[in-house]
Amino acid sequence: MAKFSKIEVLQAMTCTGMVPVFYHKDAEVAKQVIKACYDGGVRAFEFTNRGDFAHEVFAEVVKYAAKECPEMILGVGSVVDPATAALYIQLGANFVVGPLFNPEIAKICNRRLVPYTPGCGSVSEVGFAQECGCDLCKVFPGDVLGPSFVKGLKAPMPWSKLMVTGGVKPTKENLEGWFKAGVTCVGMGSNLFPKDVIAAKEWSKITDLCKGALEIIKEVR
Repeated sequence: MAKFSKIEVLQAMTCTGMVPVFYHKDAEVAKQVIKACYDGGVRAFEFTNRGDFAHEVFAEVVKYAAKECPEMILGVGSVVDPATAALYIQLGANFVVGPLFNPEIAKICNRRLVPYTPGCGSVSEVGFAQECGCDLCKVFPGDVLGPSFVKGLKAPMPWSKLMVTGGVKPTKENLEGWFKAGVTCVGMGSNLFPKDVIAAKEWSKITDLCKGALEIIKEVR
């Protein structure tokens, strides 16, 4: 069951402006990454459903975060079907993110008052998702659509709350482009978690990357 309310989840994403996106098959590595992000100021974290037994890893990190990172809001990403959404909600997911929009997932999430952020690649998809109760939509893939898509969509639909994932980097130039275009927050993956840093278990470097990105977001908003 979700620990945080729908309003609390959306407020955390909006206030911090960044949701790290990460997966690792080793629960101990995932725990350390989450703690490093938490120490860096992150309060909403997306664990992606990408590997075999990913739900088992998620179950472990949820229990860990409840004790070690009490204000961290954990959600699940890469969800494309309602059964998977229901599984993760039962394991404690506070929000569900997907690369595509599936209205059946919206029904599952709405029933439990859990935010569903679907991946949308057109104005019509965003509009349809909003009709189905999706308060925050994911612009995906961001590196293909670009900031101009966000700006163009917000012109006729200024109420839209958007999170972009794909092509987001922890640099002032990149983040300023997205936030000036009108995004509510960004989802950031590999650029926050360099493979060599993970392999060397240099968790403090991840903390520093998170701090730096959040400081830039505060500056460019």
